[in-house]
Amino acid sequence: MAWNEPGKDDKKDQDPWNKNDKKNEQGPPDLDVVFQKISGLLGGLFGKKSTPGPTGGSGNANGGKFVAIAILTIIVLVWFASGWYTVKESDRGVVLRLGAYHSQVEPGLHWNPKFVDQIIPINVEAFRTLPTSGFMLTEDENIVQVAMEIQYRIVSPEKYLFSVTNPDNSLLQALDSSLRFVIGHSTMDDALTTGREVVRQETWEMLDKIIAPYDLGVQILDVNLQQTRPPEQVKDAFDDAIAAQEDEERFVREAEAYEREKEPIARGQVKRIEQQARSYEEGIVLQAQGAVAKFNQLLPEYQANPEVTRQRLYIESMEKVLSNSSKVLIDNKAGGNLTFLPLDKLMSNPANGASRLPIQTEIETRSRADEQADLDEKAATSVRDSRSTRTTGRD
Repeated sequence: MAWNEPGKDDKKDQDPWNKNDKKNEQGPPDLDVVFQKISGLLGGLFGKKSTPGPTGGSGNANGGKFVAIAILTIIVLVWFASGWYTVKESDRGVVLRLGAYHSQVEPGLHWNPKFVDQIIPINVEAFRTLPTSGFMLTEDENIVQVAMEIQYRIVSPEKYLFSVTNPDNSLLQALDSSLRFVIGHSTMDDALTTGREVVRQETWEMLDKIIAPYDLGVQILDVNLQQTRPPEQVKDAFDDAIAAQEDEERFVREAEAYEREKEPIARGQVKRIEQQARSYEEGIVLQAQGAVAKFNQLLPEYQANPEVTRQRLYIESMEKVLSNSSKVLIDNKAGGNLTFLPLDKLMSNPANGASRLPIQTEIETRSRADEQADLDEKAATSVRDSRSTRTTGRD
């Protein structure tokens, strides 16, 4: 309204800041009055009699009692409803009752008294990783840069939460200590090349020994040695050394492959030579046995007719000797000139190759016929001599 707006019925001007009008004054309620009403309601709820006011407070007290009961009922229902919770399939719930460890709950729907129990979910199926790296001193007083990573999971949630203050940090310190101990007892060549697997295994064993007394409630699943390399200042020299070692291993592998390729061939040659030697031995033995058998068969004939047998052996021996000769001499017993056939020229001349074999065969046939005639004549003479000798002895 306006300040100088005339009032009704010739009243005074209406001033918005006029505080003299006690009838239209509407201010905020007094805090003392509010607290007094609340205390009266609570006192009536617990059996205290409320003092009736000037307006008669009996009805107000009964109404306040019902309101207080309703409020407390709502509070209890809200408290009960807020106590339900769910634990995931991969988690386990650690129950703290008034700040102390009480129990462990499995996955599913559970209820706990609110403001009394506290639930801490811990994932026991997830694989966690923890890396570490740094420059480390080897046994031969060299520096290498090593990086390692471990994988682990929680197997005991209450131990993981309450055994140590910070289990992840404790595990990291144990890993770093184990790795530095193993690298400190290894040479640089082993750490960089051939001994990486040994370093990994020994670090794993050392880590298990260190964390066992702390009872961290974790299980080490794997230890991965990610990289081991020298400092950047000497990296080129070490790359050359590693390349030389790789070349050495490659040459060794090639030599082993060559050995595996040649060894069966050499063994086969050895077997073949051995078999040839055995065959030669058996042939010589059989040949000697045949010669002995032939001699045994010839001995009775020689004992019966020594001269004839001797002459026959001589002729057979000369046949063997002269069979390799290209010249043939024919003895003419009737007298006359000695006949000579130039068989070497006949055999060396390709044009006469067709007639060479019949001539040689004819000559050999004639010589053998003459020799056989001589042998028959000598045999008959010796038989007659033996018979005459026997006759003379009888007389």
